[in-house]
Formats: sequence, structure tokens, C-alpha cells
Amino acid sequence: MDYSAKLDAAIDRLHEEGRYRTFIDIERKNGQFPHAVWTRPDGSTQEITVWCGNDYLGMGQNPVVLQAMHEAIDATGAGSGGTRNISGTTVYHKRLEAELADLHGKEAALLFTSAYIANDATLSTLPKLFPGLIIYSDALNHASMIEGVRRNGGAKRVFRHNDVAHLRELLEADDPAAPKLIAFESVYSMDGDFGPIKEICDLADEFGALTYLDEVHAVGLYGPRGGGVTERDNLAHRIDIINGTLAKAYGVMGGYIAASPKMCDAIRSYAPGFIFTTSLSPAVAAGAAASVAYLKDHPELREKHQELAKVLKLRLKGLGLPIIDHGSHIVPVMVGDPVHTKKLSDMLLSEFGLYVQPINYPTVPRGTERLRFTPSPVHGPSEIDHLVQAMDSLWSHCALNRAELAG
Repeated sequence: MDYSAKLDAAIDRLHEEGRYRTFIDIERKNGQFPHAVWTRPDGSTQEITVWCGNDYLGMGQNPVVLQAMHEAIDATGAGSGGTRNISGTTVYHKRLEAELADLHGKEAALLFTSAYIANDATLSTLPKLFPGLIIYSDALNHASMIEGVRRNGGAKRVFRHNDVAHLRELLEADDPAAPKLIAFESVYSMDGDFGPIKEICDLADEFGALTYLDEVHAVGLYGPRGGGVTERDNLAHRIDIINGTLAKAYGVMGGYIAASPKMCDAIRSYAPGFIFTTSLSPAVAAGAAASVAYLKDHPELREKHQELAKVLKLRLKGLGLPIIDHGSHIVPVMVGDPVHTKKLSDMLLSEFGLYVQPINYPTVPRGTERLRFTPSPVHGPSEIDHLVQAMDSLWSHCALNRAELAG
């Protein structure tokens, strides 16, 4: 076996399809975000504006968060020193879990090193706790949810995206006595549409199913205190397990589930993805706790975030660009071809100093490639003007002309 040739062939296929992913080397500038410095492949640097970051509210540079992290480093050092079970549980982890439980109106929360791991570990563990469990999963659920459902060894049913009638058909076809769980999202990050939470909860009540909701792109951003769409719509009490992240609106790192004490205790005790992983560093936990607490009391950041997203959508629609708008903060501009998407991204970066990463398969289905913009309260009017002018220039002057882009 020529292993090197196999690797070459695998990478070459990505290049041929136009979806080879390139890392952009940037250095965020504390106190000046969304501005950053891009280091080009030749070693030269360029000032850029980041338009695709998930630090939705700029909390990664909030002084309250930074101070909490500095204090934790000074008090405890860098790492946690172990897994949660073996010396890696500190007062910082417990404080953060208490903040998160309070955020969602739950009695308990459980920290993971990322929301991906939280989804994967929890969904793959639940069939161990409920033998014969059937998981009903939305067709557009995040890869971490799909992986968790795939690995759990139990039965699964995939319902068409946001199709409550199809979900009902699947529930009706299964044994009424079988344990069931419905897994879905509140905000789907690629199109920016909302899951039908109330309708799914109604079905869960009717068929005796548990509910599992990924609020990753909603926590910190929706609801009076940032508890997500379920808090905004007063539905959190109807969700059995809420998954969230600390790496987006909260600007730090990590993931979690919020649920009943029994549920968290069982996942803690059975999930390998929790048991055998070194815990978050105390500094990260301290910063995340400070961020969660801060955003509970600062709804004006959420309001400004929504306002800027609406402004950007309106401005881009005014250019006649194909925007998907479901009323959330996500701003996708549809391109529909991986090569074109990548070249448009490259031109925005090199010619205008605007960084937005191309979104290609497998993140989105083939033929739906796009640029996904993520405005934040730290993007001001001048940044929006510059972006709109750049998109107008590229879109109007044959940036999407296939012959030009292929040249």
C-alpha cells in the first residue's frame, strides 16, 4: 500500500472539487476587534476586518471577562491538572455550572470542553441509560449531533427539516412503549432559521418523548438574560436537555448541557467524552462564568446585535444579492458553487481586507455554497459601509461570472 499516494489522492479530490479548506492566519487585536492582522503566505501582513467570527457580541475582549481570567491565572496557574473526576474539578467549574443552570432555569448543568463534545458524548450515551431508545433527529442537525446519534448504537429516525408532520408520522409508526428522544436546534446556523420548538414539545408530550435542544447559536443572543430562544419564548421548562456553547456569544471556550440533576449525574457517570477528558482550565471557566453573568444583565448588546444584523441584511438585499433571511442574526449570501465561493472570499480578503470564510460541502449541501456574514455590536457603520461597497463592486463587476472566476 502506498499510503502517501492515498493521502495525495484524498487531498487532490478536495482541490478538484474546489472545496479544499485554507486556514487564514490572523491575529485579533484586543480592544480593536473586529479588526485583526492577516499574515499572508509570503510572511507579509495586512490589516483586515473579520466578518465570519462566532464571537457574536465581542465578549472575547470584554474587560470583565479578561479580568476574571487574569485573576484565575494568578490564583491557580494555567491548567486544571486533570479530568473532572481526578483533581480537575475546581471552584471555577462549579461556579460556571451554577451560572449555566440558572441561565436556563434548570437545577443542574454539566461542562464539557466543547459543545461538539457535549452533543456527541450526551447523545451517544443516552441509549445506555434508556435501553431501546429511539432518537428522532432533524435532517439539518449539526454534525456533532449526527455523530452522537450515529455512534450510540440505538435506533434513529431522521425527520425532514422542521417538518413537524413528518416527525409525527415517524413517532406514530414506532412502538408507543419504546423510550423516545427528539433532537433538534433552536437556530440553524447555516440558513439562520428557527426550529419549531413549541410544536415539537407538544409532540413530545403527546408521545412521551424526551426533548434535546441545541441552543449553540442562540445562548447569549436571545431571551431577556441570554438563555436562548427557549427563554425568549418561555419554553425552557419544556426541554429536558439544553446544549449550549461558551465559544460563541460568550467569547471564550467550552460547551455544556443543562438538565435535571439526575440527567446530569447520569451523563457525568457514563459518558466517556466527559469521564476521560481533561477539564477546562480554571481561567477559561472563570472567564466564561463572568461572561454568562455579564450578559444576563446587559440585554442592550443583544438588541444592538439584532439591529446590526437587520441593517446588514437590508443593505445587501438592496444590492439584489440572494440573501436568506429567516429573522435571525445569521446573514448567508448564497453563491451556489464552491470554486466561485472560494474566489469571492479570496478577493474580499486580498482586495478589500474583508475576511469571510467560504462555506462549502459537507457543512452545507452541494449547490448551496455560500458566504456567511456574522455582524456584531463591534462592527460599526464604517465597517458595514466598506463591506457593502466591496460586495457591490465584486458582484456587479463579474465576480460571479463563471468564465472570469474560472480564469
